Amino acid sequence: MKILVSDEIGLAIGSGKPVVALESTIIAHGMPYPQNLEMAREVETIIREEGAVPATVAVIEGELRAGLSSAELEHFAKTGPSIIKVSTRDLPFVVAKKITGATTVASTMRIAAMAGIQVFATGGIGGAHRGAEHTFDISADLIEFSHSNVAVITAGAKAILDLALTLETLETFGVPVVGYGTDEFPAFYSRSSGHKVPMRSDTPEEIAAMMKAKWAMKLSGGIVVANPIPREDEIPAAEIAPTIEKAIAEANELGVHGKNVTPFLLARLAEITKGRSLKANIALVKNNARLAAKIAVAYSQYL
Repeated sequence: MKILVSDEIGLAIGSGKPVVALESTIIAHGMPYPQNLEMAREVETIIREEGAVPATVAVIEGELRAGLSSAELEHFAKTGPSIIKVSTRDLPFVVAKKITGATTVASTMRIAAMAGIQVFATGGIGGAHRGAEHTFDISADLIEFSHSNVAVITAGAKAILDLALTLETLETFGVPVVGYGTDEFPAFYSRSSGHKVPMRSDTPEEIAAMMKAKWAMKLSGGIVVANPIPREDEIPAAEIAPTIEKAIAEANELGVHGKNVTPFLLARLAEITKGRSLKANIALVKNNARLAAKIAVAYSQYL
C-alpha cells in the first residue's frame, strides 16, 4: 500500500538522507493542549538541528501519512482524545473507512518501515501491564518489534508497566534491547529501574552499525534503544512509585482498561504531581529525538 509522504521526506528517503519517524498518539492522547503542540514542534526543530528530517506519522481520512503540516499537527493537538487511537490491528479498519487516527508505537513502526524510514523517536514504548500473566494485557508494540525493521529510541517502557515481564517478552521475540550509555533499563520518568539491559552502546555510530549488522543478516524486526531521561529532569523511581500505584488503583476502581489505560494514567500522574510528570515526559521525548536524529545521521552512511 502506498504511503503518502511530504515532498521533503520523499526526497530525503529517495536520496538516502536521514529521516526520523515520530508518532501522533503522543500528541493526541499523551499530553494536554497546548503543551502537546509545543512539544511536537520543538521535537521537529531538534531533529532538524541535528541534520535529519522529521516525519510525524498518522492516518488522515484513511491515508497512511509520513510527514504532517503545521496545520495538521495543530489539528491533532487540539482535537486530541476525539481522534481514534490506531494500533497495527486497527489500520485496515481506519483505511477502509477513511478515518483519521493517531498512530501508536506499533502502527508508527509499521508505517515507517513501509515508507523506508529506519529510525523512530518516541517517549516510552508499551509493554506488559501489571498482572499480564493473568490478563494477557501485553501491548502490540512488543509484537511489532518482531516484524518492522525500525530502531526505536525510547526512555524505556512506561513506568506504569511490569518492566521485568516486558523485558522477558522482548527477549522471547528476539528483540535486541540496548542501553544507550547505561547498563540498566530506564523506567521512563526514572533513569533507574533495577533491571539490567543485555547490551550497551555508547555512541550513535555503534547503534547504526548494530542496525546495519542485524538487517544485513536478514534478522527481521526492530531494536529497542533505551535512552535514559536526562538526570536533571528525572523523577527517581522511589519517589514516583507510590504515585503510580495510586493512579493504577484508581484506574482499576473506575474500570479503565485496554487502550484507555495509558492515557488515563499519564493524565492522572500529571494531575497528582502537579505537572512535574508532564515536564519530565516532555524532556525525555526531546532527549530521545536528539539521539534519534544522531543515529539516523550515522546510519545514513549505509543507505
